Parts: sequence; structure tokens; C-alpha cells
Amino acid sequence: MVRSEWTHLTPNQQVNDSTNKQIIHSGVDVLQKQWFTEEFEIEKGRCLTIEVKSLLESRQSQFQKIDMYDTVPFGKMLVLDGVIQLTEFDNFAYHEMIAHVPLNAHPNPRKVLIVGGGDGGAVFEVLRHQQVEEVVLCDIDQEVVKISQKYFPEFAKALADKRCKVVIDDAAKYVASKENYFDVICVDSSDPIGPAEVLFAREFYENVYRALTVEGIVVSQSEGMFYHQDFIVNLVAQNKKIFPYVAYYYTLIPTYPSGSIGFSFCSKKYTHIDKLDIKKISALRNLKYYNLDIHIAAFVLPQFMQEALQGS
Repeated sequence: MVRSEWTHLTPNQQVNDSTNKQIIHSGVDVLQKQWFTEEFEIEKGRCLTIEVKSLLESRQSQFQKIDMYDTVPFGKMLVLDGVIQLTEFDNFAYHEMIAHVPLNAHPNPRKVLIVGGGDGGAVFEVLRHQQVEEVVLCDIDQEVVKISQKYFPEFAKALADKRCKVVIDDAAKYVASKENYFDVICVDSSDPIGPAEVLFAREFYENVYRALTVEGIVVSQSEGMFYHQDFIVNLVAQNKKIFPYVAYYYTLIPTYPSGSIGFSFCSKKYTHIDKLDIKKISALRNLKYYNLDIHIAAFVLPQFMQEALQGS
């Protein structure tokens, strides 16, 4: 049994680990600590709680509340409107899979668009591919870009790369203004609420289709199959009316709900394995999650999800 004290921190407030020591009936010594709780689905009886050292910075932008925490188990953690976006500990599992899967499925990805993703992590992974000539990061909230550049310096370097262009704009409008331009589009959006809700609509995916070249591929954050099965089924069914090939794949990441999150893979021409190049994948260095086997296995879904998608 563990008892916790739920508290809210102000920026730069530190935790004093030497105070408030308690002994509870199980015989375990427990320190009352500072915690962050993601309450996004608390009404469904589930939440994620993480011990924090301090709240490094908090901002209210035009669009959302932005918090940067220093956590005990996961290092720095970016939170938007109370929902975890990334941590130092496990962001690679998300960013590698949203970037390298479509870039290796495409035979020659030269122009890439990142929708959302103001933290810069997806750009960082895309730039590992030497054949990429241009990466456009389009995020509606400049404050997310600024705070991420401050606390994630490795991603800030990627945004400063000469191949990268940062556009602060409504991504839905930006995509609608393009035609036959991008080879790959990665929709690195937050959950389908608030400013990101439009990025899951049919109109947006129809505009994405037009913005892609004839061999174009789009992947998009599409929630996790354990908690959001109905949402995924509806999204796949919607996108099958637009793209010739649509599939769902996933990655494992401990700080997202249920420990996993998935992506929609929508392609105008190729499946996720038609154009795989082993040499190209092997040339990617210092990855922590993605490899050839993971690329293939990520599309192999549990029986319950296969059955759910059969009718979509």
C-alpha cells in the first residue's frame, strides 16, 4: 500500500525528500512527494501519475496550457492541457515510428511535411534520411516550439537545420493550400480535442491526399487500440474511402495511455513493405526502437484488433 499527497507545483518549486516521512500499516516507509496526474480519462477510472522534481515552466498560449516538468523517472516532460506529449525517457519510441516507417516505405522521399510536432522530435528523426531535401514543420502554436527549443536542445538543432522550415500556421489551412507537393506527410498531432480535432476530419485527409505526390504516403497519430478501438475503426473506414491502401500500426511507449499508441498509414500507391530497402534501413545509425523487423511487426495486430478492423 502506498499513500500519496496530490499537490500542484509552481515553476521552479522543488521537492524536499527529507520531509513528511510516514509509516503506514504495511510497514513500508513512504515519503509524501509531488506528483503529476494525467486526468484525461479519469472519468473512465484510469489515469497516469508520475513523480516530479519540479515544474520548470508553465505558459498559457493562445491555444493551450503548456507545462514543462522535470520528473523523477522520465526526465523532462512536455504537457499540453494536462496531457503528456513526450518525455526524455521514451519519446524515441514514438518519433522513430512516426518518421522512419513512412520514409522507408517510400522509394524516394525528398519533401516531407510534419503537421504539429512543434517539439521538433519528428523533424530530428526525418533529417537522419540524407535523401530528404526539405522538411516543413507546421504547428499552430509557436509557444510549443519555443519551450521545446529551450528544454530539448537536440531537437532545437534539428529545427535550425538548413533543410528545415518552420511555419507557424493552422496546419489544416496550410495543407489545403498545397497540391502534389509532399512525398511524405507525418501528422504528429495531439489527441482529437481542442486545436487538433480538425486534423482527424475527412476534409483534412482529402486535402492531405491532394497535397501528396502520386507516390505519397501520410501517417498520423491515431490513438491506442486498447482504449480507443472504436475511434480507430471509424478513422480507418473514413480513410479507406480516400486512399487505396490504409493500415494501422503501433508502437510501445510507457507514458502514453495503456503503454501503446498507434498510427494510420495511408498510401496512394505502395504498401508499407513494397519498397523496403534493407541497405537504406541499415544506414540509419543510433536508433533505439526502429529496425527492419519492427517495421514489419508493427503492422501485425492482436486478434481483437484484426477482428475490429475487418468490417472497416
